[in-house]
Amino acid sequence: VQVVESGGGLVQTGGSLRLSCAASGSISSVNYMAWNRQAPGKQRELVARITGGGSTVYADSVKGRFTISRDNAKNTVYLEMNSLKPEDTAVYYCYVIATGYGYWGQGTQVTVSS
Repeated sequence: VQVVESGGGLVQTGGSLRLSCAASGSISSVNYMAWNRQAPGKQRELVARITGGGSTVYADSVKGRFTISRDNAKNTVYLEMNSLKPEDTAVYYCYVIATGYGYWGQGTQVTVSS
């Protein structure tokens, strides 16, 4: 199973980015899909997650600014990030639970300049 993120980059404060994460390989079902992030010197933290049924949870720090969504037919999860702040700067990792196992992507860098 491969998990590949894309869409990171450099953006100014107040800007927007859209991250994508596609899971591929021998997958019969993908249930839990999530975005986590890790800033320098900090622990990795959950940003948002979405179940197969569409139930979502967000970290308090991103509520109202970030939106997670998924395309079940493509085994892809998205993270729409608006009103970005310098404190959102981090490596963003996709995490997928497929057929009972968890898989991490390689991460994509998001940098928000002040």
